[in-house]
Amino acid sequence: MLTEVMRHYSLARPPVDAGFFETEHHAQVSRDIRAAIMGGRLIALTAVIGSGKTILSRRLRADLEQEGRVIVSRSLSVDKAKITLPLLLAALFYDLTPEKTVTISGKSERRERDLQDLFRRAKKPVALFIDDAHELHPKTLIALKRLIELVTDGGGQLSIVLIGHPRLKNDLRRPKMEEIGDRTTVFEFGGLRDRQRDYIDWVLRTSLDESVTPDDVITDEAATLLAAKLKTPLQIGQHLVRAFEAGFEIGARPIDTGVVEVILSRQFDDLEPRLTRSGYDARSLVEQFDAKPAEIRHLLRGDLDPARSRELLDEMRAAGLPT
Repeated sequence: MLTEVMRHYSLARPPVDAGFFETEHHAQVSRDIRAAIMGGRLIALTAVIGSGKTILSRRLRADLEQEGRVIVSRSLSVDKAKITLPLLLAALFYDLTPEKTVTISGKSERRERDLQDLFRRAKKPVALFIDDAHELHPKTLIALKRLIELVTDGGGQLSIVLIGHPRLKNDLRRPKMEEIGDRTTVFEFGGLRDRQRDYIDWVLRTSLDESVTPDDVITDEAATLLAAKLKTPLQIGQHLVRAFEAGFEIGARPIDTGVVEVILSRQFDDLEPRLTRSGYDARSLVEQFDAKPAEIRHLLRGDLDPARSRELLDEMRAAGLPT
């Protein structure tokens, strides 16, 4: 965001990634996940892109670490597409080994026995958090269930928190994933729910200079229009930035509904954006629904043969996709 735009609207910082806006829904989901963690469960937290699940997870991990009742473990690998069981086991070894030097046996049997010993020595429940879990291979997901059983058999307690898009929830419900899906406690995080208008006021107060109020930079009608059209903190932050940039071009202060209507995309609620927010790209759609890549491309553009389009959309709806 240009500094001259920020000066024009008295912004101390851009209205994106403003921090943790907690609602009762946030608090309830956190309480439920904490209870499941203490019970040694396999847990899935799912939410659409930009809803704030990463911030919620970060806050939950920090609270657990501060309380000290649970050891929090997490893989730091940035290559999410290659997260495998050995990588997650390595994360547990690093987080549970009190010594600076970590030795992980290359032999599977020795490694698993060493891990059981680490859990016994820890004398606390352990929570392993896995981000972008919708990218995990089904075999890895099944292996995680067996990992919990391995730790339990050795006298320890492990909970695994899978964090991902709604695609993760839908994948866990597929028949071939019954072995793990029926053993997973799924929490669907609804983000702001009906608190979009409150969030806009909060993010503006957080971003503006102390001497400036939200009403000074955007009209109530314009903010209400944004709240009605947008769902997630990411969407709201991005559109506030666009509104300020568009308003600056014409010298508008405060931003009014005319500016907001210009920056709201007409394709915002088309099929492709809705699927993308739930974690489905063209490749994943091709794989899950046994379709040809060209068919998916035509479907997303809206020019697929009507009969085939209805067939694919019916299959997607049955699988829980937002069509």
